[in-house]
Amino acid sequence: MSAAWAVQQAVYAALAADPALRVFDAVPNAAVFPYVVIGDADEAACGGGLIEHQLTLQVWSRAGGAREPKQIAALVKARLDGAILAVEGETLIGLMFVAANYRRQSDGETWRGTLRFRAVTETP
Repeated sequence: MSAAWAVQQAVYAALAADPALRVFDAVPNAAVFPYVVIGDADEAACGGGLIEHQLTLQVWSRAGGAREPKQIAALVKARLDGAILAVEGETLIGLMFVAANYRRQSDGETWRGTLRFRAVTETP
């Protein structure tokens, strides 16, 4: 299993454990707002067997303003920032929140919050 996939599985499990969050890798056509999408990811070798993962998560809401996506983003940050996750086949050295932004979409009612996290893993 790739380290990137193992990290994604661990992040998904951590978020899906919270009943207040609906989390998707691929959003179903009939998905009900609000929800969190596991988005883009990048990985790079750091030397010494370490791999740095840049993860993007998106919060989608149609609750009529920025409040709901920001509240859901706070739940996501609380679940992941500094979390000790079980990453299959890897040792998670650290997971931290890096940045977020919130944007109203062109339809005028949908909001997207984008959160970025950094994880470092090591293959034992």
